Amino acid sequence: MGRVRRRLPAFAALFYGVLAALVLLGVRDVLFFYEENRCSMTYMYEYPEYLKIKLPKKIARRYPAYELYLYGEGSYAEENKNLLLTGIPVLFLPGNAGSYKQVRSLGSIALRKAEDVDFKYHFDFFSVNFNEELVALYGGSLQRQTKFVHECIKVILKLYKGREFAPTSVAIVGHSMGGLVARALLTLKNFKPELINLLITQATPHTAPVMALDKYLTDFYTAVNNHWILKAQDLRNLTTLSVAGGLRDYQVRSGLAFLPRLNQHDSALSVVSSAVPRAWASTDHLSIVWCKELILATVRAFFDLIDENTRQITEDPKKRMSVLNHHFVRHPAKIFEENPEAFTELTGTFTWITVRGSKWTYSVYNDSDGKYFTYPLASHRKSYSHIYCENSMLDTSSWIYGCLKSNSSMCLEATDLSWRAELLPTTKIVLLKLQDYPSLSHIVVQVPPAAGNKYTLTCEFFREDSRAVQLPVTHLLSFGLSSSKILLNSSGLLYNVQLQHFHQIYQAFKIYIESHCQSHKERKPSVYRLHIPWSHEDSITVAKVPSLTEISAKLHTAQPQNDSSVPELNIYSSSDCQYEVVLKTSLLQVLGQIIRFHAGALPVYVVCNILLAYGGQLSTLMSIGQCSDFSHELVRTAKPYKVEPLISIVVFLLGFNWFREIWESLSLPEVDAAILSSQDAWFPLVSLILFLFGTGIAYWSGVFFSTSLRLFSSLWLTLIRPPVLGKDDKLITPRRLCGVLSLCLISWTTCGAFAVFLIYLQYLFKVIKLHVNLRAEQKLLNGDSDCSKETSQNLNMPTVKPQSLITSTSKATQPLSNSTTTAEVLNSLKMHVTILNLFTWTVLLYSPSLIYWLKNLRYNVRLDPDPCRSTALILICILEILMNSSTSKVKSSKLLKIAAKVPLPLSVAMLAFGRLHLFKVPHFVTFSLLLHVLCCVV
Repeated sequence: MGRVRRRLPAFAALFYGVLAALVLLGVRDVLFFYEENRCSMTYMYEYPEYLKIKLPKKIARRYPAYELYLYGEGSYAEENKNLLLTGIPVLFLPGNAGSYKQVRSLGSIALRKAEDVDFKYHFDFFSVNFNEELVALYGGSLQRQTKFVHECIKVILKLYKGREFAPTSVAIVGHSMGGLVARALLTLKNFKPELINLLITQATPHTAPVMALDKYLTDFYTAVNNHWILKAQDLRNLTTLSVAGGLRDYQVRSGLAFLPRLNQHDSALSVVSSAVPRAWASTDHLSIVWCKELILATVRAFFDLIDENTRQITEDPKKRMSVLNHHFVRHPAKIFEENPEAFTELTGTFTWITVRGSKWTYSVYNDSDGKYFTYPLASHRKSYSHIYCENSMLDTSSWIYGCLKSNSSMCLEATDLSWRAELLPTTKIVLLKLQDYPSLSHIVVQVPPAAGNKYTLTCEFFREDSRAVQLPVTHLLSFGLSSSKILLNSSGLLYNVQLQHFHQIYQAFKIYIESHCQSHKERKPSVYRLHIPWSHEDSITVAKVPSLTEISAKLHTAQPQNDSSVPELNIYSSSDCQYEVVLKTSLLQVLGQIIRFHAGALPVYVVCNILLAYGGQLSTLMSIGQCSDFSHELVRTAKPYKVEPLISIVVFLLGFNWFREIWESLSLPEVDAAILSSQDAWFPLVSLILFLFGTGIAYWSGVFFSTSLRLFSSLWLTLIRPPVLGKDDKLITPRRLCGVLSLCLISWTTCGAFAVFLIYLQYLFKVIKLHVNLRAEQKLLNGDSDCSKETSQNLNMPTVKPQSLITSTSKATQPLSNSTTTAEVLNSLKMHVTILNLFTWTVLLYSPSLIYWLKNLRYNVRLDPDPCRSTALILICILEILMNSSTSKVKSSKLLKIAAKVPLPLSVAMLAFGRLHLFKVPHFVTFSLLLHVLCCVV
């Protein structure tokens, strides 16, 4: 029996060590395993200047920490010092801890673009200084920021009053939480929606906060998203573009940056930066504001949005969406035209050449003669379904046409099919379904004179079924031991590999593409595109031929329930090469997906496990009169089957109307798992994994906490004379009451989190003193009994002599109180350590508002509103009593049975309602500790 007991802690340490390692592997995948930074830095051509805009005194007094600036460089900055502005106003809103100076990348590129058109049009970029507030950690200032932005818009428009082509609206670019503030403008009662007609957000978490750390943050999100859903018809004149950063942005995952699905799909667009044409790069949370490729796409879109008549951004919503689709979704390698001509005449002294084969390649270098190659469709319609062409000349001229009217030698009237083309990193392509063009007699490809340029053109006819290959993905639980493989041994130019059953966010794969070529001549690189049809989150990889390329396949958003499309791996291949595609499940990336989507919920699972162990300690105290060790109770009580099944049953029953009506009639909040389930982001297996992760973290955090206490006590014993534990059976004394009142006053007048932190330090000091006293007694005693050794080892506490021996030790340290046995002191110490461990996580959850308060202390001593002021007052009173309590009083209490059983239902409730609302976790902890206090009194 003794061997089993000794093996159990070792096995538990190994098991929880494996769990902690899996968590670290998932974190490592999120933080470090992504594509290299392909963004170019944006540099200013001249020294950037920020002209502070003088605000009305009333606004300046109401918002002393906020400011408004106008960006400028060189002569442009000098000309605008008097604020005689004639451009198009754009307002930049920084995000969490963001600087107003982040506008410089947009402002500088737009200024260079205006110089290219001789300032026929130009933009004036304004930026708001939010004092780098941490609004992602504290939501109490979001409403204040929103109201200030409203005032700034009115101030900006007044600057143009009386000018020719004076604007009536402002375009807004919002980074991170700045984009959410911009959306919140429409929720203000006195805000006129016509004041903004274009909103571009960069890495903004629209769907939900990354971590819901206070009630004000979640209330703000609820108000904004509900307004946008309920007032969808009123938002048709506002065009919104959301750009997410992709896998490099581990602060805001791209799924959160997708705008809520609204009825007016024609006025809102969400894309991932890796899918943006001419950028094709994932960005991290900060580089998205300076990534040159992305900034160029944004500025080009701004200039294409200008209405020549009003010299402002067009008021036509359809044109705005057309421009955004042109630059951010599908770029045809042509300069944007609002209404391109439907028909055109092919003129010029070009040579006309008829091509009758199904596949044809033309390469030329330094050719001064232009040519028209015609492909008669009549002979190909029966045998083939599609024609595919690719062109290596990446200019913006038209190059492919559909012939409507022709004679024996040339095409007389044609339609420009270049608008159907698509730009890729190394080529521009066009894929046409012949059935969609029944009136065309020929496809005409134009080859212009290529003086000094190398130029390659390739076209082929094919049947769709010959190029579409199905590849079933491997099972999520295959752990990479099995694989799916296909061999593409044709000489085609395009293959579509359909990834069957790839639709969940937890699926993650490694795709290996190995190319083999018949000859070693120089070939164009291959382009591999992972295409997700239900959202704009494609990723593109360019690889040399031959080569072995590894591609990560994982989703930002799950497949909608009413969508039956299939993700594809598009291979734009090199001719005469074979491609072997191998797909395997990647365990590390699956862990990364779990962490990416649910890392914010891990504190809830950790506290849930600690709370279960805490309840187990109270239970053993009631049954055998002794408090067991935290790690032992964690192994015994932290079982997922005690918590998870009940939540799964509730989620299942909520799918029935009768149960939902009963639930709502009781005014119960919606279960977080039900919300996640509706977003296809929650499965019972994943919840089980997260629970086990939480158990591992709780175990090792307990080990770390206990080790830290021993180190502090050892340092204390080395440097300072051991403290004295005097007799004091009273829970409340006048001195302690004064301390409680002082902390309550601090909480009420400054910041609740600050007062909680102070009481935490006081509690920590008390526990260290108790630990030091016990170790001092041990040090002064000569020899140890076998019984005390075994007890100390089992309880993970210092060995202490029985009380009768302690009283005979040296007088240098006062002996422990005669009314308190050694076992009771050890029990009390263990209980204090667990409570302190539980309270540590509460302090961590309250720390964001504390950080925010410290950062803004120079503007206001009192945090208003304070998300934890009321809870802090209760916690101060509770902890002042608990830190002076002992288990001898608790185990004789009539309420101990209730206090020991309550942590389990509290843990269930915590997981049910706290996964998406972290600010609720301290409430459950406070209630459990309150029962403990009552046990000390009753």
